[in-house]
Amino acid sequence: MKNKIVYVGLSADILHKGHINILKTASTYGDVIVGLLTDKAIASYKNIPFLDYEKRKVVIENIKYVKKVIPQTKLDYVENLNLIKPHYVVHGDDWKHGVQKKTRKRVIKVLKKWSGKLIEPKYTKNISSTSIKKQINNILSLTQNRVSRLKRLIKSKDIVRILESHNSLTGIIIDKINVVKNKKKVEFDGMWSSSLTDSATKGLPDNSSLSFSARISSLNDIMDVTTKPLVFDADNGGQIEHLPFLVRSLERSGVSAIIMEDKVGLKKNSLFKNQSDTKQDKPQLFAKKIKKICGSRRSQDFMVIARIESFIVGKGLKDALNRAEIYSKAGADAILIHSKEKTPAEIFSFAKEFRKSKNFIPLVSVPSTYSKVYEKDLIKNGFKLVIYANQLLRSAYPAMQNTAKTILKNRRAFEADKKIIPIKEIINLIKND
Repeated sequence: MKNKIVYVGLSADILHKGHINILKTASTYGDVIVGLLTDKAIASYKNIPFLDYEKRKVVIENIKYVKKVIPQTKLDYVENLNLIKPHYVVHGDDWKHGVQKKTRKRVIKVLKKWSGKLIEPKYTKNISSTSIKKQINNILSLTQNRVSRLKRLIKSKDIVRILESHNSLTGIIIDKINVVKNKKKVEFDGMWSSSLTDSATKGLPDNSSLSFSARISSLNDIMDVTTKPLVFDADNGGQIEHLPFLVRSLERSGVSAIIMEDKVGLKKNSLFKNQSDTKQDKPQLFAKKIKKICGSRRSQDFMVIARIESFIVGKGLKDALNRAEIYSKAGADAILIHSKEKTPAEIFSFAKEFRKSKNFIPLVSVPSTYSKVYEKDLIKNGFKLVIYANQLLRSAYPAMQNTAKTILKNRRAFEADKKIIPIKEIINLIKND
């Protein structure tokens, strides 16, 4: 008589004794097929796992209680259950509450079609969440994992959300802050190292006055106390001969991507109204810079993002599309189409046309001037990454200025204390975990 089929859905990011207990219990009912959630399935309800699907699959396949591993591409089990029609589904009883409550109900409903049964062993208690969290943070902090994480996020999520970080404290905020919306945890996926905010915090103009070596030194301080991916703003990248050294330094630091703009000469911030003196690089010459980075990087997961300035300098859609084709063929992993308009109409017109191309690659948006745009509309138009490029610095400056004025006006700190957080909260934010 053929063994009965038992289905177990797992994400299996970090295996612990609770997972083993579930698989051991499941094996007593028949042959265990594990539906291993893909990165995309996991990203639909929480952060992507630190190990990708293939690595997790190898681990699960080598557990003695498991007969077979198949991909589960959604949080919902129904597609796989209809495919294999298992006699049993085994899951810990912890999913009676929380984000998987609806999934459980659908499993029960679909099993009734062939008289299948849901088995729910007691959730394994006394598993140290603190210990597991430390393990995750230690692994996420490893250079190779940080470099590869952004590319995996782009493949797994509808849109990747990046926020500007100009020092270690802002990096910690980005690492830890989240809100719950529609019963789902929403957080930032990574950090943006901006040449504008880096320069401003050093009291320097945004014209490449701050050297790459000085910026990387500050960047390393951020990387020491955070775990999320970081995208580096390299302005125009400097001399092509120097790019390999910059790329190697960034990879050693754990940076996931470099963004380089196709302008030449002394840098002038793209959001200034007057761009009459701004010159774009010839697309073929800028393509050589892209190729130089692609040839220099040690990891194929280190992303090269080409920033197109055609709209900024008034050259229009046709020029932007021509450059996108050339940069994509040169090896760019994504295109940042820049605009200083108050609506996203300009970048959406670009996206509409570029999506028709066989050389289409993911699009990046920096909604500094068109800040009313919703992420859902960026997604509809083919954008995979959004960078909030300077909001933390812009919010910090007026707050600090007002506090300083309040102390001067009152000749004491009491009035200012009423509008600022207690020092205890800062201490707790940066305490040792």
